[in-house]
Amino acid sequence: MKILEQVARDVRNLLAGAEGGHDWWHTYRVWQNALELAKTEEVDVLTIELASLLHDVADAKFHQGDESKGPQLAGKIMDQYPIDDATKSAVLEIIRNISFKNSFDREQRPNPELNIVQDADQLEALGAIGIARAFSYGGYINQPIFDPELPAKRFTSKKEYKNARSTSINHFYEKLLTLKDRMNTARGRELAETRSQYMVSFLEQFYTEIGHVPGWHHSR
Repeated sequence: MKILEQVARDVRNLLAGAEGGHDWWHTYRVWQNALELAKTEEVDVLTIELASLLHDVADAKFHQGDESKGPQLAGKIMDQYPIDDATKSAVLEIIRNISFKNSFDREQRPNPELNIVQDADQLEALGAIGIARAFSYGGYINQPIFDPELPAKRFTSKKEYKNARSTSINHFYEKLLTLKDRMNTARGRELAETRSQYMVSFLEQFYTEIGHVPGWHHSR
């Protein structure tokens, strides 16, 4: 569809030079993941494709925590094209609610299109790609890879998650390895399980290699 090609072009231009874990190719993979997951569900595919393409046009992490910027920019992009109001509204609803941190506060209600796009995005945080993205972003914010004196935490609120000081290795326990239990679709859960096991294997190798750290013992 011409509209999707134009939106994809706009997003690719907009994300030129973005941090490697949140660049155009991340968006492209989410888009393709969503199309794959949509094959097994009764959903509006146009809404899914637009939401996938627009979900990270202005991630709050890169805009001083402003969570309104992403939906606003996505809306402006859609306004350039003949997209009906109902589809625009559905896309913006997905963008506002897709993130992990917002899942703490989000009212749980049926939304099959959100479920698909959220699973597609969460798959990007798992497996080999998830490992690469974790360390890419950790480096971007100058976060330690590992600190034996800074244990992982279990979060119960969005505020707690956003304000925590952490490490890239802790991020696996604080978010990434919890995602397989948060997947919405059967196919998403299947893929997440495989990718999570790969990450566990990576962590075991990591601990083997740092086993000499004085006073620290792997107890996870």
